[in-house]
Amino acid sequence: MANIIDTIDWAKQDGLVPVITQDDTTSEVLMLAYMNKEALELTLETSYAHYFSRSKQRLWKKGESSGHTQAIKSIMMDCDNDTILLKIDQKGVACHTGRKSCFFTDIQTGEKISEVEIDTASAYGVIDTLYHTIQSKKNDDPEKSYTAKLLQGKQNSMLKKIVEEAGEFTFAVKDNDTEEIIYEGADLMYHCLVALSSQNISPDRIKQELSKRFGLSGIEEKNNR
Repeated sequence: MANIIDTIDWAKQDGLVPVITQDDTTSEVLMLAYMNKEALELTLETSYAHYFSRSKQRLWKKGESSGHTQAIKSIMMDCDNDTILLKIDQKGVACHTGRKSCFFTDIQTGEKISEVEIDTASAYGVIDTLYHTIQSKKNDDPEKSYTAKLLQGKQNSMLKKIVEEAGEFTFAVKDNDTEEIIYEGADLMYHCLVALSSQNISPDRIKQELSKRFGLSGIEEKNNR
């Protein structure tokens, strides 16, 4: 098996290959993701789908937070050795929107042809859910969506909102006003996520950075920059 993996020109494809994931029973296409060599090796070793997330910049096991894992039934390579087809047994749903498949929008009509099946906030966490919601609004009508207006407007206007909300949060803390601290903290978090979305930086990468700092004093962390 290792010899087959080595036939992929990983360097030519920036270390990643596209992966089409298909329901083994119905043949429905569920999602498109990417693997690097390590992700493919883990998939083969564990018989569960692992991918490389371009937004999170790390390996991830499908379902690691939601529990919606993908048990491998078969793995096929295409004729050019540059695309992988997984046939899987999907537990729960495949799409982060809570739908069974990531392919649910009719490109001609814009109609959503499948329904949300799960509460995404409880499955993936409210921060990740909010981030993906913000991402999905990038091309919406700015006259109808405040998020789209921020993302499509001038960058300075978007960034000034962060400064404004940070100031209001600070004053709420100074006033010892618990309800305002929570309210303004939520506003500040939202606008920070909008800024992250504008740069296509997943909040997971912030979590990774914070994880690196566990066990370091503030002085050590600063000296390591």
